[in-house]
Amino acid sequence: MDQLTVNAPSREDIRDWDNENFLHPWDSVDNSTMERVVASTGKGIYLVDQEGKQYIDGPGGMWCVQIGYGRQEMADAIASQSLQLPYFSPFSMASEPSSVLANKLASLTPGDLNTVCFTTGGSSAVDTAIRFVQFYNNLRGKRDKKLVISREKAYHGSTYLAASLSGKERDKRLLDTEERLVRFLPDVNPYKRPEGMSVEDWCDEKVADLNNMIERCGAEKVAAFIAEPLLASGGVVVPPKGYHKRCLEVCRKHDVLYISDEVVTGFGRLGHWFASEDVFDIVPDIITCAKGLTSGYLPLGAALISDSLMADLPEEQRDGAVFSSGFTYSGHPVCCAAALKNIEIIETEGILEHVREVIPHFQQRLNALARFEIVGDIRGEGLMGCIEGSAGANLPMEDKLKIDHEFGARIDQRCEELGLLVRPLINMCVFSPPLIITKEQIDQMFDILEQALTDVQSEML
Repeated sequence: MDQLTVNAPSREDIRDWDNENFLHPWDSVDNSTMERVVASTGKGIYLVDQEGKQYIDGPGGMWCVQIGYGRQEMADAIASQSLQLPYFSPFSMASEPSSVLANKLASLTPGDLNTVCFTTGGSSAVDTAIRFVQFYNNLRGKRDKKLVISREKAYHGSTYLAASLSGKERDKRLLDTEERLVRFLPDVNPYKRPEGMSVEDWCDEKVADLNNMIERCGAEKVAAFIAEPLLASGGVVVPPKGYHKRCLEVCRKHDVLYISDEVVTGFGRLGHWFASEDVFDIVPDIITCAKGLTSGYLPLGAALISDSLMADLPEEQRDGAVFSSGFTYSGHPVCCAAALKNIEIIETEGILEHVREVIPHFQQRLNALARFEIVGDIRGEGLMGCIEGSAGANLPMEDKLKIDHEFGARIDQRCEELGLLVRPLINMCVFSPPLIITKEQIDQMFDILEQALTDVQSEML
């Protein structure tokens, strides 16, 4: 037995060190008693803790583990590139993996989105997109055209610029953001529409919200509209049919750029490389991506910019114009090698086709959960789903908030006991399993969710 095995820390050591030293994303500063699952290994759609208990990874990591865990070919590609060329300076050199990946992404994107700015993840991809929009308008002599329109419940990242564009109010209570940059549109969730209003009328209202906001701010001051095809962390909010296409038309009318944030929906989550055109029938000006680009094996993101934007930069201004944005790790060769292998696996194993095949079964099992009295709304698209609880719907606000938090926490706890990880968001639980999930595994996942809902409903009603 080697020395590392002899001195391997115990489960208790890891929990203690985790609580004492690791401030997790979106973590309470008072986390000394957290009892997180300690992931030890992963295989396929499953994670295994140190005691050998197996869990279905319902959230797919963080919306990202498309090809599943434990892929030997990913490890081999990463190791090989680490030995061959672990790093190059993107400021002065080129590398094979980054060049090949940029070309590959250009072939997968809709329309003419052929210019690739590599970043370190989704937040920095959004930052890069916004900085390019500012650069673009400055070169066009439109220095006042800087406002960005976003939406309530949107999530675009946790860097300062990306966080400023995010519309999840609970994330901003104790942190500052740049309020001068952004304007927010009201919630687009059809579940929140007034009683008696049709979904079609709701769509009309939401599109009008965008048009009215641009006109109120002045089109000469509005630079871009940024939108996730589905508002993922906002609770898998699926906008009404036709919403995105009509919003793009509004943007075109007002010379406002359309940024499609596909950090979650890209690379197969809805059954296509990108959802913008294939699912929502739009070709945006910029797409941001990350997460599924490497299936979470290594951190990598990108902002994908259209040729038409590049061509629109005034010729007389191009000489000496430098887009002063980028990162030490832009186009990191090991990360790019991981992305190329990930894309190769998705292609050769027909994973996009598989996703499209199992989506109807996934959505059928999801929608069947609406029968529970404790459930207020069920929504989803592709391999994304959300259960929204309604146990406290008729209570005073203070009591409702307490019940809402209990719903998510109780479903999360019961699912974990039964061998399923979900992601609780107050009164919601969201899930987006690895794309390789089979119909049998989908049944296993939803059987656990049904049992958890049965148990929690008996406790709360």
